[in-house]
Amino acid sequence: MHHFEYQKGILSAENVPLPQIAQAAGTPTYIYSRATLIRHFRAFDAPLLGIPHLVCCSVKACDSLAVLNLLVGQGAGFDIVSGGELFRCLAAGADPKKIVYSGVGKTPAEIQAALEQDILMFNVESEQELKKINEIAGTLGKKARISFRINPEVDPRTHPYISTGLRENKFGIEISRSRDLYQKSRRLPNLEVVGVDCHIGSQLTSTAPLVEALTKLVELIAHLRALDFTIRYLDLGGGLGITYHRETPPLPDEYARELLAVAQDLDCTFIFEPGRVIVGNAAVLLTRVLYTKETDTKNFIIVDAGMNDCIRPSFYGAYHQIWPVAQIPVERDYVADVVGPICESADYLAKDRPMPRVKPGDLLALMSAGAYCMSMASNYNARPRPAEVMVSGSRFEVIRRRETFEDLIRAETIPRFGS
Repeated sequence: MHHFEYQKGILSAENVPLPQIAQAAGTPTYIYSRATLIRHFRAFDAPLLGIPHLVCCSVKACDSLAVLNLLVGQGAGFDIVSGGELFRCLAAGADPKKIVYSGVGKTPAEIQAALEQDILMFNVESEQELKKINEIAGTLGKKARISFRINPEVDPRTHPYISTGLRENKFGIEISRSRDLYQKSRRLPNLEVVGVDCHIGSQLTSTAPLVEALTKLVELIAHLRALDFTIRYLDLGGGLGITYHRETPPLPDEYARELLAVAQDLDCTFIFEPGRVIVGNAAVLLTRVLYTKETDTKNFIIVDAGMNDCIRPSFYGAYHQIWPVAQIPVERDYVADVVGPICESADYLAKDRPMPRVKPGDLLALMSAGAYCMSMASNYNARPRPAEVMVSGSRFEVIRRRETFEDLIRAETIPRFGS
């Protein structure tokens, strides 16, 4: 459910017609619906209200300061994977005690910064990382709260690039080795073991892999408690999918019901790390048609948004619906590639898609663009990154200005020793 609908034949974000935003902010521009973000967070959180839990939204899905601040206001915590994401969360007003730190490559400086902020816990992903956290915590005179990210060897049945719970993935610790590492952690004086963590992948469209992984975690927790470990947190990760095209992912209440049926008697605080399911359908990428082009074999619609603005189609082969802002019908006999201006053949937003016959100057909206779109944008081809806008009812505000050419070189210098 989202708040992007046609009103009098013009696509609107809540009550703001998208051409009005294009006129004020230009294109390409990401447009977020405040009402959709709140609705999705509450829809995820509500089925969990009867149990101790913390919803730690995944910052990597969408790191916009305004979006993070809005989620803070809804009671959210955050799942981070870098020092930059920690900085963003704190700037957005997040409570450090609601931040969990995941990721396989935490640097010493990042670990130190997180310890100084007294975050809730680190999700540890290797033995060497475990020892490094202990070392830095000792230097600071602190105890680091940790859990181990368990790799349960469960196939999430998703795209291989966003699968994280198999033996060949770089993430986590094999469940068969985890018991040994829990025991080793007891010999490290600057650590406090508080939990178990697991995340098997993203854009999951079935609860079956999650239930399979959770069943293994329940057995592990029972074993750890028999060894007198105090397991206070069970972090079940995120990964719940959304509808981009024809997917039928489970709704949050079904997701919660099935997981809690397996784990509700564990006497733990449950941590969830949703990302896409909160922000995915809460934004669109507004783009303008530059040209249309016909060849003997292909039709092309060339727009001003490229793979640097939204890399998911090029990177994952991801499908995003594309809606004309002025409501005109799709012509089934007119099939086109929607492509950008980047100097790469992989630069496309849609391939072989039935499209309306648009003309230069027309506006298109790339739907479901809230997750892993702006957060993965780059300056490839020396292109400034898009603006971001948030809509609330009949009002809108630019929440990130469009980058300028000057921004592109602001951090650079030419060496004085000559060419």
